Amino acid sequence: MNPRPFEQQLAVITGAASGIGLACAELLAERGAKVLLLDRQIDAAQAAAQRLGGRAYEIDVADVEQVQALAERIEAEHGPVDLLISAAGIIQGAAVPPDQVPWEQYNRVFEINLRGTSAVCAAFGSRMARRGRGSIVNLASISAMRSTPLHAYGPMKAAIVALTENLAAEWGRSGVRVNCLSPGPVLTPALQAAFDQGQRDRPTMAQNAASGKISSTREVAQAAAFLLSDEASAITGVNLPVDHGWLVATSWATFGGLRPAQC
Repeated sequence: MNPRPFEQQLAVITGAASGIGLACAELLAERGAKVLLLDRQIDAAQAAAQRLGGRAYEIDVADVEQVQALAERIEAEHGPVDLLISAAGIIQGAAVPPDQVPWEQYNRVFEINLRGTSAVCAAFGSRMARRGRGSIVNLASISAMRSTPLHAYGPMKAAIVALTENLAAEWGRSGVRVNCLSPGPVLTPALQAAFDQGQRDRPTMAQNAASGKISSTREVAQAAAFLLSDEASAITGVNLPVDHGWLVATSWATFGGLRPAQC
């Protein structure tokens, strides 16, 4: 197996200053890609880029004109983009009833999570399509696939799944593959902070997965790298859960929960 399958390829990762985006940038760099880290947190992105031998660019993906301008700048400075991971996103915050979600918060979740993903795909993916090659991975969530009390976050992530399917069909004949990942709980700095502040209970969250585990950012990055790679050359338009079996395990509560380990 080639340890550097992305050698000589240019990869753009949004939301790359921390969490899943940073893990993706680290893994793609390990596997040979030249990585460009895009984030609003420019200081953190620059520090990571320096460590990974890449470059960092400040961006707010909710600003469509800024996204388009940066795509043009990157192509002028570095050449064609081969790989794109759209990982920029924000969490909703409190899981409150729908009439208690502040519209300002709802709109911001829409602007970054959905419109931002759409803008990034349109800016970079359309260029890939005109060149006849490229691979894109978007970040959705298991909340796109099951009912949750996240009345802003969940619907936006479900829309990212639909967006991914649309773009896969739109650009498939042009040599561009578009897929997405739906992570379950992931041990990001944000989730760790929620554990530390007593907002989430780690043992309960882990036990809701078939494996009894919470995903690491590295595990999500490995799934993203697979979908980007030539090993997934026949795969486009899919939504791949990376959830340690949360989706298959939760319904077992109706029958008293999962059986204990047999070893």
